[in-house]
Amino acid sequence: MKLVTAIIKPFKLDDVRNALSEIGIQGMTLTEVKGFGRQKGHTELYRGAEYVVDFLPKTKIEVAVGDDQLASVVEAISEAARTGKIGDGKIFVTELAEAIRIRTGETAGDAL
Repeated sequence: MKLVTAIIKPFKLDDVRNALSEIGIQGMTLTEVKGFGRQKGHTELYRGAEYVVDFLPKTKIEVAVGDDQLASVVEAISEAARTGKIGDGKIFVTELAEAIRIRTGETAGDAL
């Protein structure tokens, strides 16, 4: 099992969710986060005063998948989240040692 974590632009969330639904992924966890990479923030004007916004809003998606679904999930997220501009985000894949469904006690792949 793998845990796929994707950091994307917030306005691409619906596209990513739809792409994952099309390949049969039923569950995911979303977190609203802030961060910066190569974008290094931007400058905004508020009531005549200029200030720097260092951390930009992002959306973090976490999806636990079986090894057989990994390639299709990564491809779906990559294609749906891509705008071709700086700040599109990143995808991280980590090993998932155990998964347990609390309600039924199912473990491993059955819990996904």
